[in-house]
Amino acid sequence: MQERSVDVAIIGAGTAGLNAMSQARKAGKSFVLINGGEPGTTCARVGCMPSKAMIQVAEDYHRRTHLGRYGIDGHEGLSLDVPEALEHVQEMRDTFVDRVLGSSTDDMPEELFLQDYARFIEPTLIEVGEQRIRAAAVVIAAGSRPLVPEPWQAFGERLLTTDTLFELEDLPSSIAVIGLGTIGLELGQSLHRLGVAVEGFDQLETIAGIRDPEVNRAAIELMGKEFALHLGQAATIEEDGDGLRVQAGEHQARVDAVLCSIGRVPNLDGLGLEQLGVPLDARGLPAFDRHSMQVGELPVFIAGDVTAERPVLHEAGDEGRIAGFNAVQAASGAEPLRFQRRTPLFINFSDPNICAVGARFDALDPETTAIGEIKMAPVGRALIMGRNRGVIRVYAAKRTGRVLGAELIAPRGENLAHLLSWSIQQGMTVEQMLRMPFYHPVIEEALQGALNDLNRKLEVERDGPLTELALLGDGDSGASR
Repeated sequence: MQERSVDVAIIGAGTAGLNAMSQARKAGKSFVLINGGEPGTTCARVGCMPSKAMIQVAEDYHRRTHLGRYGIDGHEGLSLDVPEALEHVQEMRDTFVDRVLGSSTDDMPEELFLQDYARFIEPTLIEVGEQRIRAAAVVIAAGSRPLVPEPWQAFGERLLTTDTLFELEDLPSSIAVIGLGTIGLELGQSLHRLGVAVEGFDQLETIAGIRDPEVNRAAIELMGKEFALHLGQAATIEEDGDGLRVQAGEHQARVDAVLCSIGRVPNLDGLGLEQLGVPLDARGLPAFDRHSMQVGELPVFIAGDVTAERPVLHEAGDEGRIAGFNAVQAASGAEPLRFQRRTPLFINFSDPNICAVGARFDALDPETTAIGEIKMAPVGRALIMGRNRGVIRVYAAKRTGRVLGAELIAPRGENLAHLLSWSIQQGMTVEQMLRMPFYHPVIEEALQGALNDLNRKLEVERDGPLTELALLGDGDSGASR
């Protein structure tokens, strides 16, 4: 069997793998990129981009239900051509995939881009098809795939995942969404708004990964007004003629199809990670340092969705760059470096957006943490938009005033979450955030209201300049104007 040597071998050509490759290329190191399965990132092919294209179509069509209040006639006559809408989603998906491939692997020579599956023989020896690659360092960025329990696989095309949903030419009349995390909730709401009869199931009492009980309560109330939510009990599926019957506790629903969104599993099958000689956890993953992405003391680094830690694109990109940089370090005989990670940021593109930033509610110390809150009902801009629904909750350290995190369900929450994440990343206090300008009328005034509420609950010694406007109190923040 042919064997050749490179400085860095990268397993996986998704977001993490491509970012690792850029580090090797920038350093002038020899490398090989290995990819089993379809090329193109999870985000572009089956994740962020096709789902957001579907969400946009659903939101635009759903908007017709509100037009009557503005005196716009004829809105009831609007109709949706579902096959045409799905074709649009697929065209958008293909555009994003083509962009990724066109800027990465399309023009790579065969000796650099191997389209086959990899298997470890030794920590730095990999078998790929009919050849072996001896690398000074290796990056594992093999990605993940939807989790489907083995018994459910027998339901064939009636059991959908994100890998198959965006390939449909038409939508089923009814569907059960099992798993109401980010993916299930986003797609469940979109399918409902596209005219599908939807019922949602989750064995947890929470949705969208929410940990703050007040935000969860608001989210369940709002989402439950669009489609039925059945929480707290595991769902089972069985055949029912040409359809499927889903049951959770006492509730049963007969549907044409099921969208399985109960999670994703790392693509570890066949990789031979046992050959690394390090302990593997129950999922088959080796322990690694999340600041260097190094596996044990080996010249092996792991990155992206395969780590099952933060399965979002910007985190996969960061991990790929860290892993790639340190693979270059290892190939050069240098020690790996540890990097500070960004403030955690999670956004669910449901309507309203559901977001989590920084420290999560269940990790807070109630004795040392203050919580500020504002409900969206009186917020002027949200009221004008007809979207004054939800709640914002912001957390800070009582004694220092430093902002720790937030959870929220709010219109344009994606923008508020970014402001919060940037502020937390900079180590800002509540008072420092309140010193920033807030225009009127904007959704950001709701954040100002939550910060004012939080500021009143702090135990900080006020020794700032007396000329600071924030010290005059909140007055009328404009939230209800």
